[in-house]
Amino acid sequence: MAKFPLMPLLAFAASAGLVGAATLTVWAQTPVTAPPPDIAAPGTSATSQTIVLAGGCFWGVQAVFQHVDGVERAVSGYAGGTVANPSYREVSSGMTGHAESVEVTFDPRKVSLGAVLQIYFSVAHDPTQVNRQGPDEGTQYRSEIFAADAAEAKFARDYIAQLDSAKLFRQPIATKVETLAAFYPAEGYHQNYATLHPAEPYIAYNDAPKVEALKRLFPERYRDKPRLLAAQ
Repeated sequence: MAKFPLMPLLAFAASAGLVGAATLTVWAQTPVTAPPPDIAAPGTSATSQTIVLAGGCFWGVQAVFQHVDGVERAVSGYAGGTVANPSYREVSSGMTGHAESVEVTFDPRKVSLGAVLQIYFSVAHDPTQVNRQGPDEGTQYRSEIFAADAAEAKFARDYIAQLDSAKLFRQPIATKVETLAAFYPAEGYHQNYATLHPAEPYIAYNDAPKVEALKRLFPERYRDKPRLLAAQ
């Protein structure tokens, strides 16, 4: 998300030898391998389940889940605010209450809700950051889970309590949980962005490492070919 002009400038400077490569990874998250939930996810006989996850720029979150085996669809969009059908410009103002989010639809027979949240907390974002994620700042980049119902919300809160008790992260988890009111898909040019623009500095230094972390930490969940969203 080229909202941070410093990234392209740093990329140019690095290529010219003016700064070290380490400068470009200043915002990179060190993945933490979260354990699976201690409690069982709410029972379901459905073959398709949905949860909406906010964790900073939706480009990287979408990319991660497009590579998760069992995820049928990952859609970048907006949730948690008061404005219906918001535009990217409106959400970026921080005045709508919306967070950049990804609607993850998955087959619970192949990947459980618990596994989806385990990946979310481990590699999709840093859940300890408050109203920011890496180089992006504002409430629209907050960490939040928008559950489909009360049972799913309770499961998420219980899992967060488990992770906080284990003290895996250096700071307390900042992730909020609420029941989803509405999800609005983002503009078409935001969909599949990380896959379509892998050479962009923002993607290379912020999002590609998340997909690599998924492959390394959860090889049994990883699929090499992402499940891309069909053109709208």
